[in-house]
Amino acid sequence: MDQLQEGGRYVFTLKEARKLGGRSESGLKIALGRLKKQGRIVSPRQGFFVIVPLEYRRAGAPPASWFIDDLMRYMRQPYYVGLLSAAAIHGAAHQQPMVFQVVTDRPTRASRAARIRIEFHMHGQVKSLPVGEVQTETGTMRVATPEVTAFDLVRYSEAAGHMGNVVTILAELSEKLDPRALAKVAPHYATPDVQRLGYLLEAIGHQDIALPLKESLPKRKPRPVPLVTGRSTKGLKADPGWKVLPNHELESDL
Repeated sequence: MDQLQEGGRYVFTLKEARKLGGRSESGLKIALGRLKKQGRIVSPRQGFFVIVPLEYRRAGAPPASWFIDDLMRYMRQPYYVGLLSAAAIHGAAHQQPMVFQVVTDRPTRASRAARIRIEFHMHGQVKSLPVGEVQTETGTMRVATPEVTAFDLVRYSEAAGHMGNVVTILAELSEKLDPRALAKVAPHYATPDVQRLGYLLEAIGHQDIALPLKESLPKRKPRPVPLVTGRSTKGLKADPGWKVLPNHELESDL
């Protein structure tokens, strides 16, 4: 572990540990168990270990950004850091996310490393969506662009907190949104996602950003959709432009 840290690496796998030799399988498990008890390593996934540097011993683990790229490579899954975690990286962090949120291409159970919880959401077109490479303390990680982040906040609105939180983050994120880039991302999302995002952008005064989405909407032949699923729309009239039924009062936390 000291050699790995000296080389700037903070992860290793069980397979790599076995290659070191000098221990039986049972001896290796005992050694790893002892290191876990000492707080020197954590294991967010079976067979994958993260070294805990001294400055993070009290927290129990280094930030997820230190190891998420290695973890997803170990799991052999495409990914990007998304939702609230991506919004925070783009400067739209009204509140610090309680979990580290990742989007991948298949259902994936959550991981935990000490106090750090990594939450996974599924999007079948992860490989096709635009991302950026963001420098981390140990390398790089893939992060959703502001436009993908905006769509995901609407698509996975429950994971992004209440609708007021989504509106607040969109308001903060809006200065990073490129209308043309937003329109290019739109085909990767369902029509209701486009309707809701456009409606919200207009509601916070960014008609200019929403305009390309509105212009492309007739080709999709949208139907009336509730702003928030699972809530009554009785007696409500759909917004004429976006065909969104306003069944939730929009309130920003700003």
